[in-house]
Amino acid sequence: MIFKPCLFTFCLFISGSFLAQKGWKNKLWYDRPAAQWVEALPVGNGRLAAMVYGDPNKEKLQLNESTFWSGGPSRNDNPDGPKFLDSIRYYLFNGNYKRAQILADKSLTAKTLHGSAYQNIGELTLEFNISNDVKNYYRELDIEKAITTTTFSANGINFKREVFASIPDNVIVIKLSSDKKNALSFFAGFNSELKKNSKAIDFNTLQMDGLSSTLDGVQGQVKFNAIAKILNKGGKTEVSQKGISVSNANEVMILISIATNFTDYKTLNTDEVLKSKKYISEAEPKSFNTLFKNHLNAYQNYFKRVYFDLGTSEAAKNPTDIRIKNFATTYDPELIALYYQFGRYLLISSSQPSGQPANLQGIWNNSNKPAWDSKYTININTEMNYWPAEKTGLPEMHEPLIQMVKDLSESGRETAKTMYNSRGWVVHHNTDIWRISGVVDFANAGMWPMGGAWLSQHLWDKYLYSGDLNYLRSVYPVLKSAAQFYEDFLIEDPTHHWLVVSPSMSPENIPQGHQGSALAAGNTMDNQLMFDLFTKTRKAAQLLNLDADQIPVWNSIISKLPPMQIGRYGQLQEWMEDVDDPKDNHRHVSHLYGLFPSNQINPFTTPELTDAARTVLIHRGDVSTGWSMGWKVNLWAKLLDGNHANKLIKDQLTLVEKDGWGSKGGTYPNLFDAHPPFQIDGNFGCTSGITEMLLQTQNGFIDILPALPDEWKNGKISGLKTYGGFEVSIVWENNKAKEVIVKSTLGGNCRLRTPNEMQLTGNAKLKRAEGKNPNLFFDTPEIKTPLISKEAKLNPVEIKNEFIYDFPTEAGKIYTLKIK
Repeated sequence: MIFKPCLFTFCLFISGSFLAQKGWKNKLWYDRPAAQWVEALPVGNGRLAAMVYGDPNKEKLQLNESTFWSGGPSRNDNPDGPKFLDSIRYYLFNGNYKRAQILADKSLTAKTLHGSAYQNIGELTLEFNISNDVKNYYRELDIEKAITTTTFSANGINFKREVFASIPDNVIVIKLSSDKKNALSFFAGFNSELKKNSKAIDFNTLQMDGLSSTLDGVQGQVKFNAIAKILNKGGKTEVSQKGISVSNANEVMILISIATNFTDYKTLNTDEVLKSKKYISEAEPKSFNTLFKNHLNAYQNYFKRVYFDLGTSEAAKNPTDIRIKNFATTYDPELIALYYQFGRYLLISSSQPSGQPANLQGIWNNSNKPAWDSKYTININTEMNYWPAEKTGLPEMHEPLIQMVKDLSESGRETAKTMYNSRGWVVHHNTDIWRISGVVDFANAGMWPMGGAWLSQHLWDKYLYSGDLNYLRSVYPVLKSAAQFYEDFLIEDPTHHWLVVSPSMSPENIPQGHQGSALAAGNTMDNQLMFDLFTKTRKAAQLLNLDADQIPVWNSIISKLPPMQIGRYGQLQEWMEDVDDPKDNHRHVSHLYGLFPSNQINPFTTPELTDAARTVLIHRGDVSTGWSMGWKVNLWAKLLDGNHANKLIKDQLTLVEKDGWGSKGGTYPNLFDAHPPFQIDGNFGCTSGITEMLLQTQNGFIDILPALPDEWKNGKISGLKTYGGFEVSIVWENNKAKEVIVKSTLGGNCRLRTPNEMQLTGNAKLKRAEGKNPNLFFDTPEIKTPLISKEAKLNPVEIKNEFIYDFPTEAGKIYTLKIK
């Protein structure tokens, strides 16, 4: 096939309906079809997903449904834990790390089940008989409208294909059209590795059903039913054994519905056929225009809450893959804005209320044996998926994760009792749709009993943004139960008499001198998580006037947690011992959790720890796997170093042209994050990091443009959310804040830090902030003084300005600040 890309900025396709504008803001576009999965374009409605390839002769939609996983309801607790736990702890405290690891592999790691795999439903293919002389080829994903469009001409006819996944109508919609009558002829068929049957059930309907895979001895029990309803205007249809042929149609709409027998993580009793047919029967009477209008209203209700503009350049005229390839050497600010909004697009499309949370690949997966099973890796990756949710105006997208934490608090209760003879609930470094909570893989990766502690931070964080006490009351039992587990599990270390987590590890790193074992006690990240869990659970109890008798218990535990330590190289120690290697460039920087997403470390109140965290980042280096670089954008932003954060964005936006495995991350042609292979957390992490460069809210005040790179000279962003129910919009020129608009939804004191002097419009006056912020949503933690090695050489932390203002706000009112 010969592809002849248009030479002009705008490709004109004769009639108004076939006018396709190349690129433009919030569009990914290409001048050729996808040759591989990481070039295809994603659509999704939180439950259904498709990857659209855009081949003129053989259009392919690779399909997913969020509840289609291998296996079935299952558990993976190892009942031998209580018999060996004391021995493992003894070996760890006495330096026999290898023996502790061997024993943990035997007695704590799951005996068989190591988690189920997210599965691929299969493909719908549309085979055309189009001339090879294809001209004016163009395909795009418009993330402002959440629709893919492919246009091209052949034999003097202009063709157009549109695909979207509707949230309100629960179907994937395809529209095929052309500018001549009787021009659409094709063969439609389903296919899947896991199908049991695929057939036409009438002249307009294809149906495929199948069963999920068996994995780790757990029989595949998830049944799916997929339906494609072909609604043609003009022409005729003909049924064959493999599918349906459409001949000489003027226009065709295809509705795709998929359902499974999944009811909840414990139950598989839904009638998948009735459910799938119901979605079709409800959507079928509606026109394409009605379906699209419904879709657009629902989607844009989320997407349009945030607007972001860094300006544009000539580079924006190129196809998206070329822009990524050239990004490091060209000026293309619009690509940063596109990548930012693409992260929001992916979250809206893969995480909808009442559905499943976004997994390691969001919702898009073309394999029945995906990397890491495309599970929920909860030692960083799942949490990173949701870093953008609240602050970029997508709190509804956070709900599936909150529900999963509630589920895990149920399944993890049995794990705590079975494996550790403890109260409360626990989950380790991985889970799946069945909410398994035991140790998966092997001790060096999975013996991390901190998943519940980290996930619980999302419960509290969501409250800080909304101020909703009814919501906090609904999740408080989960927080309290998570804390209960560690009340029982924490143990006194024999050297310092601190309370520590043991056994555990610092994901997924192995310290020097540990005989190849990752297992350790009192790891820095664990201590940080314990501090956050107990202080935030205590605060929730106080706000709700509950469990006053527990406050002294939690206070005592907090007082006995280890302080953070700065080692001989001036680094924040990763472990209780000073064993960090300055040449270690491991992708995980777990001990920097205290810097971000937590706020135990910040330049304003903990300068020594801030410098020690910076030293860790310098030792680890910038280039890493994609998700790791996404995390580092956030970390450098919290260090107030916008230029370094911007350098990480450039590293992240390095083109990885081929799908597959590798150690150096970047971005695929379709803007998916390359671990490699694909992991969606890098996309979400970078969207979060860009937000942190422009607005921070964790350090006791709202920080305006705290880490603005020199290159981002002019720009605007609107609709960002902060703690305390504030909504903030910013316009800046020449690297100075020109206008800041603050909308208050809860009222209360607004404390702002700005890069330059500003003043309120109207009669209200700003006053210089003094003392502690009276707005309790902006409380900052009071941590222990760090222990600093005598060999450590620390650098002063420089803060450019101190323009910090207070002004009172009333709920529902808007306040505007202008440059002074």
